[in-house]
Amino acid sequence: MKRIRDLFNHHERTYSFELFPPKTDKGFENLLKTIALLCELKPDYISCTYGAGGGNREKTFDVVQHIEARHHVIGMAHLTCVLNTKNDIAAIVEDIKSRGIRNILALRGDPPKDQPDWQPTEDNFKYSSELVAFTREKFGDYFGIAVAGFPEGHVLCPDRDKDAEFLKLKIDAGADFVITQLFFDNKDYFAYIERLRTIGVKVRVIPGILPITDYRALQRFCAVCGATVTDEVKKIFEPLQDDQGATLQAGTEFAIRQCQELLGGGAPGIHFYCLNKVHPTAEILEAVR
Repeated sequence: MKRIRDLFNHHERTYSFELFPPKTDKGFENLLKTIALLCELKPDYISCTYGAGGGNREKTFDVVQHIEARHHVIGMAHLTCVLNTKNDIAAIVEDIKSRGIRNILALRGDPPKDQPDWQPTEDNFKYSSELVAFTREKFGDYFGIAVAGFPEGHVLCPDRDKDAEFLKLKIDAGADFVITQLFFDNKDYFAYIERLRTIGVKVRVIPGILPITDYRALQRFCAVCGATVTDEVKKIFEPLQDDQGATLQAGTEFAIRQCQELLGGGAPGIHFYCLNKVHPTAEILEAVR
């Protein structure tokens, strides 16, 4: 399959999905059915997440391999530094290559819940920029490499200018493009693009969008990842939080407006965090593509 960056020569915009590997065999069977339906929507690529320490690593790579072999859609495997030694990373990337996968999302990753105090040593990569540099040095141009961006600044680096500088380190190390963390105020995305362009980052920065389907779950997740639940989101969704149908409808409408404004302002596509579900992402994609 192609590297995702090769698509950029012919696609002004890309539309993509993110999945996560289920923990059970039944969940995995259901995900394969979901993947078939998502692939009917003709995404440009689909990525699959990777748990801290690689507890579900094989399932991640199996999912990506299935997407490419069965559905002929480009897949991208997430890869994290946490808990893996440098030798581990070398072996893991060799495994990815042996499967014919040509796209990686290089991440630092967070310590798992059962080892919250884990700290890297000299045998570990401390930052995703080091993971990018290693992969480029060892594997040359074989892989397309994406990295994460944080329009509001990373939860551990609230200084947005400093966070932009850290993003530039990833690009200078050899990353091809950026996918952002979720956000709900488009002003944060456009200000982020301005910060990055000012310091010389010219690659694509694709906004990551999470359709709101469960307001309480959204609050819990945002509290962990550092994304802001804006006043507008609170005003819309707090009164609806006990009405699943109304929340789903409002979430779909909100995401459509958000995506249309982003694309109208020059965003080079949308990356949907679809939570292993076809809907409402299908409706949103149809409305904005």
